[in-house]
Amino acid sequence: MDKPVSKRILFEDNHLIVVNKLPGELVQGDFTGDKPLVEKVREYIKEKYNKPGNVFTGLVHRLDRPTSGIVVFAKTSKALARMNAIFEKREVEKIYWAIVKGLPPKESDHLEHFLKKNEKKNKSEFFLNQ
Repeated sequence: MDKPVSKRILFEDNHLIVVNKLPGELVQGDFTGDKPLVEKVREYIKEKYNKPGNVFTGLVHRLDRPTSGIVVFAKTSKALARMNAIFEKREVEKIYWAIVKGLPPKESDHLEHFLKKNEKKNKSEFFLNQ
């Protein structure tokens, strides 16, 4: 069972809410009909603050469905515009971590692979270029 959004909030103020996305969780809606994280955050805000009607929840960036990590949402259109500008200027440092089995043969290297989209499952898989 999903851990509730309220238990995954890493930061929240009047402008932003930062949530830990679970692996396999969808960030924004697609044809699968699975409830996306953006909707879960919207419901959390609506319930916590007793907001009537629609609740603004701006998606600042996304993560792929299989990936876990931090997702930033804007609680106002002004915050969304400012965050979009920050991301557009590449003022945000992104760090990606991978879990590997065993000890890699080199301290560092270059990985090149190709993505292939499976439309039926709405997933992408990668194939190593060997």
